[in-house]
Amino acid sequence: MKTVRVSLILTAVCSVLIGSGPLTTTSTLALAGPPTGDNLLPATRQELARVRTVTAKYHDIIQAEADGYASISFFESGEGFHWENGVQIDANFDPEKPEELIYALVGNHLKLVAVEYFVPSSFEGGPPEGFTGDADVWRWNEEFLAWELDVWIWLDNPDGIFAHLNPRVP
Repeated sequence: MKTVRVSLILTAVCSVLIGSGPLTTTSTLALAGPPTGDNLLPATRQELARVRTVTAKYHDIIQAEADGYASISFFESGEGFHWENGVQIDANFDPEKPEELIYALVGNHLKLVAVEYFVPSSFEGGPPEGFTGDADVWRWNEEFLAWELDVWIWLDNPDGIFAHLNPRVP
Protein backbone atom coordinates (compact mmCIF):
# COMPACT_ATOMS: atom_id res chain seq x y z
CA MET A 1 0.00 0.00 0.00
CA LYS A 2 2.89 2.37 0.75
CA THR A 3 4.26 1.73 -2.75
CA VAL A 4 0.94 2.73 -4.32
CA ARG A 5 0.74 5.85 -2.17
CA VAL A 6 4.33 6.84 -3.06
CA SER A 7 3.57 6.22 -6.75
CA LEU A 8 0.50 8.46 -6.59
CA ILE A 9 2.47 11.21 -4.88
CA LEU A 10 5.26 10.95 -7.46
CA THR A 11 2.71 11.04 -10.28
CA ALA A 12 1.09 14.15 -8.82
CA VAL A 13 4.44 15.91 -8.36
CA CYS A 14 5.57 14.99 -11.88
CA SER A 15 2.32 16.21 -13.38
CA VAL A 16 2.74 19.57 -11.68
CA LEU A 17 6.31 19.88 -12.94
CA ILE A 18 5.74 18.65 -16.50
CA GLY A 19 2.98 21.03 -17.56
CA SER A 20 1.34 20.48 -20.91
CA GLY A 21 2.10 20.81 -24.59
CA PRO A 22 0.07 20.92 -27.76
CA LEU A 23 -1.77 17.75 -28.68
CA THR A 24 -0.99 16.45 -32.14
CA THR A 25 -0.56 12.99 -33.55
CA THR A 26 3.22 13.44 -33.48
CA SER A 27 3.54 14.91 -30.02
CA THR A 28 3.59 13.22 -26.69
CA LEU A 29 0.75 14.18 -24.43
CA ALA A 30 2.07 15.91 -21.33
CA LEU A 31 0.07 16.01 -18.16
CA ALA A 32 -1.71 19.24 -17.36
CA GLY A 33 -0.46 21.29 -14.46
CA PRO A 34 -2.63 22.32 -11.55
CA PRO A 35 -5.81 24.17 -12.53
CA THR A 36 -5.33 27.87 -13.05
CA GLY A 37 -7.61 30.84 -13.55
CA ASP A 38 -8.94 33.69 -11.51
CA ASN A 39 -12.39 32.11 -11.31
CA LEU A 40 -11.27 29.07 -9.29
CA LEU A 41 -11.53 29.28 -5.54
CA PRO A 42 -8.82 27.67 -3.40
CA ALA A 43 -11.39 25.07 -2.29
CA THR A 44 -12.14 24.25 -5.95
CA ARG A 45 -8.44 23.84 -6.67
CA GLN A 46 -8.15 21.47 -3.72
CA GLU A 47 -11.11 19.41 -4.96
CA LEU A 48 -9.58 19.22 -8.45
CA ALA A 49 -6.23 18.16 -6.98
CA ARG A 50 -8.03 15.34 -5.19
CA VAL A 51 -9.69 14.28 -8.46
CA ARG A 52 -6.25 14.16 -10.10
CA THR A 53 -4.94 12.02 -7.25
CA VAL A 54 -7.76 9.47 -7.37
CA THR A 55 -7.75 9.23 -11.18
CA ALA A 56 -3.97 9.14 -11.75
CA LYS A 57 -4.01 5.35 -11.83
CA TYR A 58 -6.37 5.45 -14.82
CA HIS A 59 -3.60 6.51 -17.16
CA ASP A 60 -3.36 2.72 -17.37
CA ILE A 61 -6.58 1.59 -19.10
CA ILE A 62 -6.10 -1.91 -17.70
CA GLN A 63 -6.43 -0.42 -14.19
CA ALA A 64 -9.51 1.55 -15.25
CA GLU A 65 -11.13 -1.62 -16.55
CA ALA A 66 -10.16 -3.53 -13.37
CA ASP A 67 -12.00 -0.83 -11.39
CA GLY A 68 -15.19 -1.21 -13.44
CA TYR A 69 -14.74 1.27 -16.31
CA ALA A 70 -15.52 -0.08 -19.78
CA SER A 71 -15.42 1.37 -23.26
CA ILE A 72 -18.90 2.42 -24.33
CA SER A 73 -17.73 2.66 -27.95
CA PHE A 74 -18.46 6.37 -27.98
CA PHE A 75 -16.16 8.97 -29.50
CA GLU A 76 -16.90 12.68 -29.62
CA SER A 77 -14.68 14.99 -31.64
CA GLY A 78 -13.16 17.60 -29.33
CA GLU A 79 -13.66 15.31 -26.39
CA GLY A 80 -12.41 11.78 -27.07
CA PHE A 81 -13.18 8.14 -26.27
CA HIS A 82 -15.38 7.39 -23.28
CA TRP A 83 -14.94 4.69 -20.64
CA GLU A 84 -17.90 4.49 -18.25
CA ASN A 85 -18.44 2.97 -14.84
CA GLY A 86 -22.16 2.24 -14.80
CA VAL A 87 -22.14 1.31 -11.11
CA GLN A 88 -21.27 4.91 -10.26
CA ILE A 89 -24.15 6.45 -12.21
CA ASP A 90 -26.65 7.73 -9.69
CA ALA A 91 -28.35 11.00 -8.80
CA ASN A 92 -25.38 12.23 -6.76
CA PHE A 93 -22.22 14.16 -7.58
CA ASP A 94 -19.07 12.72 -5.99
CA PRO A 95 -15.91 14.42 -7.26
CA GLU A 96 -13.82 11.38 -6.33
CA LYS A 97 -15.99 9.02 -8.42
CA PRO A 98 -16.32 10.30 -11.98
CA GLU A 99 -18.77 8.26 -13.99
CA GLU A 100 -16.65 8.51 -17.13
CA LEU A 101 -13.00 8.71 -18.09
CA ILE A 102 -12.11 10.37 -21.38
CA TYR A 103 -9.13 9.29 -23.47
CA ALA A 104 -7.60 10.86 -26.59
CA LEU A 105 -5.65 9.03 -29.27
CA VAL A 106 -2.05 10.20 -29.44
CA GLY A 107 -0.08 8.31 -32.05
CA ASN A 108 -1.37 4.80 -31.53
CA HIS A 109 -1.94 5.08 -27.75
CA LEU A 110 -4.91 6.27 -25.75
CA LYS A 111 -4.06 8.89 -23.12
CA LEU A 112 -6.29 9.95 -20.23
CA VAL A 113 -7.22 13.61 -20.77
CA ALA A 114 -10.36 14.32 -18.76
CA VAL A 115 -13.07 12.97 -16.49
CA GLU A 116 -16.79 13.42 -16.95
CA TYR A 117 -19.54 13.49 -14.36
CA PHE A 118 -22.93 12.19 -15.44
CA VAL A 119 -25.85 12.75 -13.08
CA PRO A 120 -29.34 11.59 -14.12
CA SER A 121 -31.99 14.02 -12.93
CA SER A 122 -35.13 15.84 -13.84
CA PHE A 123 -34.38 19.11 -15.63
CA GLU A 124 -36.63 20.96 -13.21
CA GLY A 125 -34.33 19.96 -10.35
CA GLY A 126 -31.47 21.94 -11.85
CA PRO A 127 -27.82 20.91 -12.07
CA PRO A 128 -26.00 19.19 -9.21
CA GLU A 129 -24.20 21.31 -6.66
CA GLY A 130 -20.87 20.30 -8.22
CA PHE A 131 -17.52 21.75 -7.29
CA THR A 132 -17.15 24.60 -4.82
CA GLY A 133 -17.84 27.96 -6.42
CA ASP A 134 -19.60 28.67 -9.69
CA ALA A 135 -16.87 27.96 -12.26
CA ASP A 136 -18.21 24.55 -13.27
CA VAL A 137 -20.85 24.76 -15.98
CA TRP A 138 -23.07 21.70 -16.20
CA ARG A 139 -24.89 20.97 -19.45
CA TRP A 140 -28.22 19.20 -19.83
CA ASN A 141 -28.20 16.06 -22.00
CA GLU A 142 -31.74 15.81 -23.35
CA GLU A 143 -31.19 12.33 -24.82
CA PHE A 144 -30.22 10.74 -21.50
CA LEU A 145 -32.04 13.15 -19.14
CA ALA A 146 -28.86 13.81 -17.26
CA TRP A 147 -26.49 16.59 -16.28
CA GLU A 148 -22.92 16.34 -17.60
CA LEU A 149 -19.69 18.06 -16.65
CA ASP A 150 -16.29 17.61 -18.31
CA VAL A 151 -13.18 18.36 -16.28
CA TRP A 152 -9.93 18.64 -18.21
CA ILE A 153 -7.56 17.71 -15.41
CA TRP A 154 -5.04 15.78 -17.54
CA LEU A 155 -4.86 17.98 -20.65
CA ASP A 156 -4.86 21.75 -20.61
CA ASN A 157 -7.92 23.21 -22.30
CA PRO A 158 -7.54 26.79 -23.59
CA ASP A 159 -11.33 27.16 -23.26
CA GLY A 160 -11.20 26.35 -19.54
CA ILE A 161 -10.95 23.35 -17.27
CA PHE A 162 -14.76 22.88 -17.23
CA ALA A 163 -15.40 23.47 -20.96
CA HIS A 164 -17.34 20.75 -22.76
CA LEU A 165 -14.97 20.42 -25.74
CA ASN A 166 -11.22 20.84 -25.99
CA PRO A 167 -9.84 22.25 -29.28
CA ARG A 168 -6.60 20.34 -28.62
CA VAL A 169 -8.41 16.99 -29.07
CA PRO A 170 -9.07 16.11 -32.73
